[in-house]
Amino acid sequence: MSSIHVDVVSAEGSIFSGEAEFVALPGEAGELGIYPRHTPLITRIRPGAVRIKVVGQAEEEFVFVAGGILEVQPHIVTVLADTAIRGHDLDEAKAQEAKRAAEEAMVNKESKLDYAKAQAELASAIAQIAAIQRLRRKN
Repeated sequence: MSSIHVDVVSAEGSIFSGEAEFVALPGEAGELGIYPRHTPLITRIRPGAVRIKVVGQAEEEFVFVAGGILEVQPHIVTVLADTAIRGHDLDEAKAQEAKRAAEEAMVNKESKLDYAKAQAELASAIAQIAAIQRLRRKN
C-alpha cells in the first residue's frame, strides 16, 4: 500500500510527522480527504479535527487545529496550523471556558474589531468542543 508523508506544524513546533494512509481535515469549503498521489492543492483550513490514519496503526491520530493553511503535494501533506493541540491534550473545561468568555465578549463589544475577534474565538472554541466530543465517541 502506498503512503503519504504528513507534517502538522504550528508556531509552537511540530505536532505530527510521519507516514499515513490518508488524512481528513476541515477545509474552507468543506471536509477534505487526502490520499497518496492527491492532486496538488493549497487552501485555508477551518478550526476542527485533523484525522490521520497512520500506516500500520489501527487507531487514527487526532489533532485539533484552530485554522491555518493546507498544502498538498502528491507525496507530502503539510498542515501549517495557527494553533494545534494533540487529541489527548484537549481540555474540555478550558474549551467551555473559552466559549463562555467569547460569548461574553461578543455581548460586551466596544468595537467591530472586538466583536470580530470574539466571533473567531467563539468559532474556535465550538470547533474544539465538537472535536473533543467526536474523539470521546471514538474511544
